[in-house]
Amino acid sequence: MNTVTAELPTDLETLLRQLRLPHARSIAAEVLATARAQRWDPAEVVKALLSEESAGRARSMLTARRKAAGFPTGKTFEVWDENASSIPLPTQHALQTLEWVHRRENLVVCGPAGTGKTFFLEALGQNVIQAGMPVAWFTLEQIGVLVRAHRSDDSLGKAIAKIVRAELVVIDDVGLLPVGTDAAEGLYRIVEAAYERKSVAISSNLHPSGFDELMPKTLATATVDRLLHHAHLCQTSGDSVRLAQALHGQGVKPLT
Repeated sequence: MNTVTAELPTDLETLLRQLRLPHARSIAAEVLATARAQRWDPAEVVKALLSEESAGRARSMLTARRKAAGFPTGKTFEVWDENASSIPLPTQHALQTLEWVHRRENLVVCGPAGTGKTFFLEALGQNVIQAGMPVAWFTLEQIGVLVRAHRSDDSLGKAIAKIVRAELVVIDDVGLLPVGTDAAEGLYRIVEAAYERKSVAISSNLHPSGFDELMPKTLATATVDRLLHHAHLCQTSGDSVRLAQALHGQGVKPLT
């Protein structure tokens, strides 16, 4: 499309505003000017405007889903070094197809700190968002806060139901800190509500078989039973990538 400076007639701009077509409105003047100069068929004008509106809405929805997800950093597979991960390459590639999400299966990534668990889950979550599905990201501490906030007015059930509207619920860093009663209950409630309906992904310093070290044994057993019934289990190993980068001076940019 040629760059042509033009103004949109006031009545047409008003109409586009009333119809809530902001993306079409943003290029309407340029499209009309180009259409006159190049003698476009009227159908081409309509197509250009509606195509931009459709693409603009898709971009806006993608941005909104990313914001609603609550990702910690925004990392994607574009900056992921698959060869540095201890997760086997075939497993990494299979999980990136998102078939497990479509089948409402779960994912547990467990292993030592600094071995890429959170990074990998966040990048997978970004792929889920890109595929048009909502994601909800929580730490176990945030779940505990949520349970306490909704227990007082007996709205916890509604809050959990709202969380599992997402196609993928990610719970990060299980086992990193002591688990309070509220957080343990919230973890169970989310896993139970999502069971065979939505996917849950968990990163943990502990293997799920050790969750009874974090919470009451009865609650841990019920949680792990539902979590692992339809789950993929990945165990990371090795030294902390963050520590290795720091020791080699790769954790910061050189000062100037």
